[in-house]
Amino acid sequence: MWSVERCGKTAGKPTGSKSEPVSHTSSSPASILSRRRFDVPVVAESDDWLVVDKPALIEVHPSKPGGARTLWDGLRALLAYEIANGGRVSIINRLDRETSGLTLIAKNRLAARAFSRQMQARTIAKEYLAIVWGWPERDEWMVDAPLLRIGSVRTSPIYLKQGVHESGSPALTRFVVERRFRRRTSNGSEFALVRAFPETGRTHQIRVHLAESGHRIVGDKIYGPDENCYLEFIETGWTSRLAERLLLPRHALHSTALRLGRDGPAWEIALAADLEAFVAG
Repeated sequence: MWSVERCGKTAGKPTGSKSEPVSHTSSSPASILSRRRFDVPVVAESDDWLVVDKPALIEVHPSKPGGARTLWDGLRALLAYEIANGGRVSIINRLDRETSGLTLIAKNRLAARAFSRQMQARTIAKEYLAIVWGWPERDEWMVDAPLLRIGSVRTSPIYLKQGVHESGSPALTRFVVERRFRRRTSNGSEFALVRAFPETGRTHQIRVHLAESGHRIVGDKIYGPDENCYLEFIETGWTSRLAERLLLPRHALHSTALRLGRDGPAWEIALAADLEAFVAG
């Protein structure tokens, strides 16, 4: 289990209205390090919020009673004092189970309300890094394609699968190629590290938009080489057969940067170690 550690600092000016104050003053390192051990590194903290680096393969919320430990379980332990004193913990940007990286948590109702309004106004800027199959022809491009749950318009064996459809909700993502590289694998030799800037926050948006661009995310069981990889994984778990096709046991998507408003605090962390190792070869 990892110990709590600071991976970065807050930056910028405070944001939030007078009626809904949100403090952007970080707690001292000593106050954070004095907390009980926790299996998610703390990046930054104030009296109103917490930013953590969520590892891959951890659910944000429990999906069934008695299931594996989740980010929510860890937060309840880490913030037990705040909760006991009337605090209400809310996870603002909910990452998929396999996605790693920066996650913003509100410690109280006022902060949660303020962040919710910022999310609706699209003033919380988010950046992701993804490893994709193939070399994009352009260094930068935009995907403007509405999304919906595929099962709502046609039969799909995967309930949660999303897809592009004219009757879907508006979805817009900008992509920039960070690096093109080669490595010998059982499924392809040309890959790219791509930075994604989602302008909207639809379910699986980046994954679907990259697949729509012809550059599927490495390790993606649903939108990667074949959706049957997901169905097979549900039946068998991770196997050498799946490893040959997907290359990674999780999709290669990482939440790397967050900014609260134009002049608010911002955080950025490096690519997750497992993904960096893939890029490095």
